[in-house]
Amino acid sequence: MEIDGLREAFDRVVEKRALSSAKTQEAVDQILNELEQATAKMQMMNTDSMGSVDHSAILAELKAKFNEMTPLSQLEVCQKELNVALSKYLKLLEKSFSPDISKAYRNVDFEVHTINNIIANHFYRQGHFDLGDLFIRECGESDGASLKLAFQEMYAILEAMKVRNLEPALSWASKKRDQLVQNGSVLELMLHELQFVDMLRDEAAKFEALKYARTHLAQFAEEHRTRIAKLMGCILWAGRLEQSPYSELISPEHWEKMAEELTRQFCSLLGQSSESPLNVAVSAGFQGLPTLLKLTTVMATKKQEWQAMKQLPVPIDIGPEFQYHSVFICPVLREQSSDENPPMRMPCGHVVSKQSIMKLSKSSSRPFKCPYCPSEAVASHCKQLHF
Repeated sequence: MEIDGLREAFDRVVEKRALSSAKTQEAVDQILNELEQATAKMQMMNTDSMGSVDHSAILAELKAKFNEMTPLSQLEVCQKELNVALSKYLKLLEKSFSPDISKAYRNVDFEVHTINNIIANHFYRQGHFDLGDLFIRECGESDGASLKLAFQEMYAILEAMKVRNLEPALSWASKKRDQLVQNGSVLELMLHELQFVDMLRDEAAKFEALKYARTHLAQFAEEHRTRIAKLMGCILWAGRLEQSPYSELISPEHWEKMAEELTRQFCSLLGQSSESPLNVAVSAGFQGLPTLLKLTTVMATKKQEWQAMKQLPVPIDIGPEFQYHSVFICPVLREQSSDENPPMRMPCGHVVSKQSIMKLSKSSSRPFKCPYCPSEAVASHCKQLHF
């Protein structure tokens, strides 16, 4: 991807700048050193002689050393190399970031109401409630704040967790217990574990923590016996958990992971993704934009319109973090499967698209050879796969 080329070019500029700075500092240090030595010699001559002293010999020696060092030439070479690297980087930036990106997207009729709700909910789910309210007022949406109260509750819980107050989180998890269990989540147990371990940071609270475990952790003992046993081991290290084998349970990173898990479960119960859909769409579009711009340029030279295509002629790699569904690419036709052209499993176990099956069998009931093994198959014996 072009972003990798930009990063490499930027790293070269940083490297040249560091080298130029080091060489400049070295030249300055040499000059200062020679000046200090010449000054010391002059002061020594003034001390040894009570009359006027001729310093011309020392100055001539200093001038000769400067001519030999040629500090300006050294600095010019370093600066030239830096300027060349910077110039190449700027040209690459101009080439990569075309100001006209309108040709890289399709002409789609967006529903303004839906787009406004997406933007408003993005502000709310990021915790920018004032900004979301302002946006709703200015765009005139009446029901754009549907998720505001829910996200306000979530951020109130997260703010409390930042100061190690788990009461709001535990209260919410208790109310949502049935839904969390249905989702296969053990968030409530994890929060009680965190509360129990946090109490053990104070040795004086050891018996209070044990009482807390009997009250709140006993209900999970049957299904999570190993986890409960590990927690009981923490009691032996009360007041000094930082030096114990359980130190990771009280680390700031563990609290951050718990906050992330609560955010995921909270959004899941709301029927929302843990990441903002708007943020995901913009980030994925940013990664795919350079390829789309190249594609539009190539298509323009061939006098073809890519917006009329049902499928892009080139793959766009946007990274695994943006892949949410399984995708099948037919190894024969090199095309992505669709509802009209689903993946089909042959009796031998190899999988190709339905169109490949039809072409290999020539739309007849006669056997055809698998393109990947000596086995033969009949189109009617191939079964559709569902991802």
